[in-house]
Amino acid sequence: MPILSSGDTKIDFTDDGQGENIVLIHGSVSGNSQWKLLIQDLREKFRVLAPNLYGYGETTPWRVNGTQRIEDHAALIRAICDTIEGPIRLVGHCFGGTVALKVAFDLKERITHLVLYEPNYMTILKMGGRVEAFAEAIALYNDVKTMGGQSNWLALGERFTDYVFGEGSWAAMPPERQDGFAKRLMPLYYEWDCMESEEPNLQTVSRISAKTVLMYSANTQMVFREIVELLQRACPHWSVVTIPDGGHMAPVIRPELVNPVLKQFLVALPSR
Repeated sequence: MPILSSGDTKIDFTDDGQGENIVLIHGSVSGNSQWKLLIQDLREKFRVLAPNLYGYGETTPWRVNGTQRIEDHAALIRAICDTIEGPIRLVGHCFGGTVALKVAFDLKERITHLVLYEPNYMTILKMGGRVEAFAEAIALYNDVKTMGGQSNWLALGERFTDYVFGEGSWAAMPPERQDGFAKRLMPLYYEWDCMESEEPNLQTVSRISAKTVLMYSANTQMVFREIVELLQRACPHWSVVTIPDGGHMAPVIRPELVNPVLKQFLVALPSR
């Protein structure tokens, strides 16, 4: 995979195909490998770039003593975008969706299409007065910070896996898969500090000019369902698509449901 140097940070990314540009931003604990099947679907018509965020793949790990903000990850994506010419279609899942919101606002008209699958834009719950959903998000945040701070990665693996994949998902994993998942959790520990970030905010999001599709699963958790509802209220001109199954991790575990919708939107509409 190519490596881009930006200051003292190295950004690992894939670069496939030819044509107009698509940049894919992965979700928490996944890395850019989550887009492998989607890249295969798109590379005949597009140039598809999929960077790894801080701590994933060969991208520089986060500095231990610093507190992450959404802007830190958005800067990685903007650095990738600076290496290519022309308009960009941007796709983000989970944490990557929240980063994509910031990038779409920063790059303005250069982002022509934006696809968001359940961005973990937790701050909006507090802004929107969704007390129960925000409390659920904070409970998960506290566990991530406590267990991660103790380097209790297996316990955190169980907590996070059962939350995003469904109760009992961790116990159903063979031990070697549990170990592998636990080893990929360190970036999550730092990412969750971005819950305290005030950017993007609702005014910022409502001014995004890209044609936007907001996707969510019918059986997702309350937190993500209410984030989607608040985004839809703030941006009534966005299209909203419901996926029938797969929950928050549908782009990873049910790509056959998600990828055709993504491809249809990204292919059908020309850049302005």
